[in-house]
Amino acid sequence: MESAAASEHTSFNSMVTKAYPLRILNHNTEEHGNSGGAEPYVGLEFDTAEEAREYYNVYAARTGFKARTGQLYRSRTDGTVSSRRFVCSKEGFQLNSRTGCTAFIRVQRRDTGKWVLDQIQKEHNHELGGEAHVEEMTTPRPVRTPAPTKLAATVNQHRPKMKVVDESDREQRSSKSSVKRFKSGSGEGEVSNDHLPKAVSGSEPYAGLEFGSANEACQFYQAYAEVVGFRVRIGQLFRSKVDNSITSRRFVCSREGFQHPSRMGCGAYMRIKRQDSGGWIVDRLNKDHNHDLEPGKKNQDGLKKITDDVMTGGLDSVDLIELNNNNNSHIKKATSRENRIGKEWYPLLLDYFQSKQTEDMGFFYAVELDVHNGSCLSMFWADSRARFACSQFGDAVVFDTSYRKGNYSVPFATFIGFNHHRQPVLLGCGMVADESKEAFLWLFQTWLRAMSGRPPRSIVADQDLPIKQALSQVFPVAHHRYSAWQMREKERENLRPFPSEFKYEYEKCIYQTQTVVEFDSVWNTLINKYGLRDDVWLRDIYEHREHWVPAYLRASFFAGIPINGAFEPFFAASLDALTPLREFIGRYEQGLEQRREEERKEDFNSYNLQPFLQTKEPVEEQCRRLYTLTVFRIFQNELVQSYSYLCLKTYEEGAMSRFLVRKCGNESEKHAVTFNATNLNSSCSCQMFEHEGLLCRHILKVFNLLEVKELPSRYILHRWTKNAEFGFVRDMESGVSSQDLKALMVWSLREAASKYIEFGTSSLEKYKLAYEIMREGGKKLCWQR
Repeated sequence: MESAAASEHTSFNSMVTKAYPLRILNHNTEEHGNSGGAEPYVGLEFDTAEEAREYYNVYAARTGFKARTGQLYRSRTDGTVSSRRFVCSKEGFQLNSRTGCTAFIRVQRRDTGKWVLDQIQKEHNHELGGEAHVEEMTTPRPVRTPAPTKLAATVNQHRPKMKVVDESDREQRSSKSSVKRFKSGSGEGEVSNDHLPKAVSGSEPYAGLEFGSANEACQFYQAYAEVVGFRVRIGQLFRSKVDNSITSRRFVCSREGFQHPSRMGCGAYMRIKRQDSGGWIVDRLNKDHNHDLEPGKKNQDGLKKITDDVMTGGLDSVDLIELNNNNNSHIKKATSRENRIGKEWYPLLLDYFQSKQTEDMGFFYAVELDVHNGSCLSMFWADSRARFACSQFGDAVVFDTSYRKGNYSVPFATFIGFNHHRQPVLLGCGMVADESKEAFLWLFQTWLRAMSGRPPRSIVADQDLPIKQALSQVFPVAHHRYSAWQMREKERENLRPFPSEFKYEYEKCIYQTQTVVEFDSVWNTLINKYGLRDDVWLRDIYEHREHWVPAYLRASFFAGIPINGAFEPFFAASLDALTPLREFIGRYEQGLEQRREEERKEDFNSYNLQPFLQTKEPVEEQCRRLYTLTVFRIFQNELVQSYSYLCLKTYEEGAMSRFLVRKCGNESEKHAVTFNATNLNSSCSCQMFEHEGLLCRHILKVFNLLEVKELPSRYILHRWTKNAEFGFVRDMESGVSSQDLKALMVWSLREAASKYIEFGTSSLEKYKLAYEIMREGGKKLCWQR
């Protein structure tokens, strides 16, 4: 273990050393007579966040300022605290005494359970004076004695370590002591004075009762339940729309609801709400039960651990140890997963699904069941049009979890594709019960089954571990690209302390490098220039560069989904975080119909409008005839831009040639094009065709030079053409089963028939025309009335 009296490091040095708690720091300072050894630096390691806080207090007192606890950040995977900031007391402007000082340290929790200092700002904008007093936050807290019923977490030797939830190790604690005593005839059910809320008389919970943590409230309610005579379950939780942290929790009678034969809809519960101070307060309460009570009943079957402050490390399950009053212990498996979908949503959605199936034979839905108690968990659904759209445009998919940013009132996720007009199309919807690997695994497998087992070539999704694990298992060949919004959020968080010069060069390295070799070279130069070789976050994102760096993504087909930009959620115009339950279905269908109406308009325009030609090239006329309006305009722009490039042959051997294509007046913008005269195969270093499915200006320049008058059919992807809806026919000989093929044909014919009905009923004349067309077609199919 390294000494805490290490020399001062620069802010970009990330060597990990051991930091001692407050008492050890004071001892070392006295022993060595050197107060300079407590200088904070990037890479300093602590056992707990509390230890880091105490360390910063000592440093602050010696330097001449006061410290306080700043912002915390929580994991989007399990809601646990992932990093903390400790700031100068003069940070911000909320009080007259504050000056907006920017001095702070930030510690981040690693997979090992340690906390490492990863960001620091030492400069203050005010005078420092002598030994400053440490604020109240440094006052030692009394160690609380264990509750009668205590849950601890343990894992086997092959799993990552879990943090045992102990009341003396809480990071957010009310400064109040807890005093409460339950009484029963036998004297059982007593709770120690050090464990329950202070200044509470009697044995009854009440609105306004305060706790230092949610776990403390859970244990209080369990002890109360034992005395009164019922069992407790952990009910629904609510999260902040701002940072996704847990803001309130419900503890309910085990007979609440009707999902199990033993339940009878009991309405008794206690809800606690998180305060700004970090403590929790009872804000809602119902003590009336609709069943007989059994005083002294032990809470065994209903107990479950609150895990908002436990580092699960992506475990498949959690082993729980229950410690009873006699200090005997036994191990049991957690029997249920957390469910973030309100129970009132299930009857509403199931009724909707069943009604849709009566009018849409291709409507698909599935519900995940808890194998332990049979209760409903995640849900998935897709109508026939979404399933048919996947046969056309399911090659590049976006798994949109915008609900994690607070966009929706429920954990509502969507599978989105992009059609031949480059418009988003719905490929299925899901409600995600919890953000576990099991939930996403079930959802992806169900989507794949609904889409006839046709996996995408690429998928855009968040980078959280449960999603990554599920994607690699269900879609092992698909290229997983990280969500742009999540990458930008992490960049804002982790690049905040870096100088603006570094941020500029960082952006340039990512978005202006054209090849993987160029990116790796520029990245290594940048890291070495600023001495960031040991920066943990930069090293981590570099190791996963194939998931987010444009140069690594260009070789995979993403149907033109912008690499460095985010797209609007599919239901952004109709659903939001304030949409009430009773309006969800109506507004969902309204938003879906609006999107599909936009697609119908583009279909109509592509067949009935003809854009102007801007050149005399035969390839332009060829593509105008085949492409949709939107895609043709993209191709036309590439063709026009090709006129501002110069082409120079640099190599030729047999039928193979290589050309250097560069922009006039810009020596730095150049690309290499390879051409095979035998079969007209071409490739460009910009990889636009591989990424978007459209030829780039560089290849078009070479084609123009070599007088290629018509594009080979392999360079005109059927998915971008006007009749892309019949693209599935090309898959008849690609191994698709007869059953799946029949389903695809049914969906295709139903879609065509719906268009006949839509346009054929707009007027009497169009009705007669549509009917006559169908009648004549029926004769050719030997269809007898």
